[in-house]
Amino acid sequence: MVSHSDLLQFITPVDWIVFFAVLAATLASVLYGQSLKAKLPEKDQHSPLELLLMGRRLTLPVFVATLVATWYGGIFGVTALTFEKGIYNFLTQGVFWYISYLIFAVFLVKKIRQSSAMTIAGLAGQLFGPQAEKITAGLNFLNLLPLAYTISLGLFSQALFGGSLFLNTAIGVALVTVWSLWGGFRAVVFSDLVQFVFMILGVVLVVIFAWAKMGNPTILLDKLPASHFDWSGGESLSAILVWGFIALSTLVDPNFYQRCLAAESEKVAKRGIIISTVIWFLFDCCTTLGALYARAALPDANPQHAYLQFSMQIVPSGVRGLILSGILATILSTLDSYLFNAATCISYDLISVKEKFKLWQHHAALIFVAIISIFLGLHFDGNVVEVWKTLGSFSAACLLFPLLIAQWRPGTINDREFCWAVSIGCFSIVSWRILNQLYSIAPIDEFYIGLLMTTLPLFPSLLRKKA
Repeated sequence: MVSHSDLLQFITPVDWIVFFAVLAATLASVLYGQSLKAKLPEKDQHSPLELLLMGRRLTLPVFVATLVATWYGGIFGVTALTFEKGIYNFLTQGVFWYISYLIFAVFLVKKIRQSSAMTIAGLAGQLFGPQAEKITAGLNFLNLLPLAYTISLGLFSQALFGGSLFLNTAIGVALVTVWSLWGGFRAVVFSDLVQFVFMILGVVLVVIFAWAKMGNPTILLDKLPASHFDWSGGESLSAILVWGFIALSTLVDPNFYQRCLAAESEKVAKRGIIISTVIWFLFDCCTTLGALYARAALPDANPQHAYLQFSMQIVPSGVRGLILSGILATILSTLDSYLFNAATCISYDLISVKEKFKLWQHHAALIFVAIISIFLGLHFDGNVVEVWKTLGSFSAACLLFPLLIAQWRPGTINDREFCWAVSIGCFSIVSWRILNQLYSIAPIDEFYIGLLMTTLPLFPSLLRKKA
């Protein structure tokens, strides 16, 4: 990340005023959400349905804002990948995901809305059985650990305020935890409303000022290596397709399921995902262009902080405060959702009896998730992309096939068969990773091994059902 002293030279008092004004607006939105909650009947205010799904009251604008804001938190990982490999980022972190979003909207929303479950693990429990619910919750917990976003928040805060990475990460995560503890999913949603506006505004302003000062994007063709316009990024087809399969993890992602279940109707969920996909496309265009401009202007910069460094140099005073608040909003809007849903996996899906679920259980789980996220996040040493790939592989490889089959052909796979197949898949991923590191057996990504070993044990069940 840009050093504190390097960043500080660009920031004026006006920038600080704008930056903290956006933070104040975020807190005000949480307070407003709580004021609306106070108008609900007393029994609804403290129900699990209100805590976890905001009472299924998400309207279309709110649905779009919270989904878009939640799903895009790793801005430093995306811009670093673009800085190093060019438009390869747009393929692996953009195109593959758009396809997954549209599949979700067209084929899954209706089936999900027919369920009475409040989490994806609860849905697995209805489709397979109680043990499948626990295993799904465990894998979701790994996928939801917000390590990439605690890393991003710590690096960003360190650049702004100085000090150690650990201290900045701890303070930032603590602040997010406080409003999540206080307001539940409602606080997450209402903070997303403000963060959505500023995360969009931030990336758009970078492109506008870069275009004005450096010229239209065609100048990048001459200023950047030809490899930056190679969709493959110099990677093998199998390595590229891994990202395609990881993108399909959207089809079993707890945040998508939560928003879908929290929408006030099936129509809101379907339309909301399609509108969100258009916004993500435009957002990705801006981050990709901004990072390519950064590479052209600062070719020797560190990829992890080149985008931020370039942004501070290219925009005037006052606008820098908006850019900084936009970057912070991008991180926070994802971090709070992941913290909240990871805590839900523990408190609601793993340890509680649904009928006896208490709010304090969720609060305790949220604090636990926050603490371990801080310590584990530092283990990856700032490599956001590596976090996505490592933890995303488990849910994408091991849950994708059985959950999709069960939604389209209920009763095909039973509880025991699901648990057996998923356990083999997880064990295979870990084993292959270790063996390849020790002996370099074969250049096959562990994701493919996990997907294969989860799918193979289920074929007898599929054939038996047909017979």
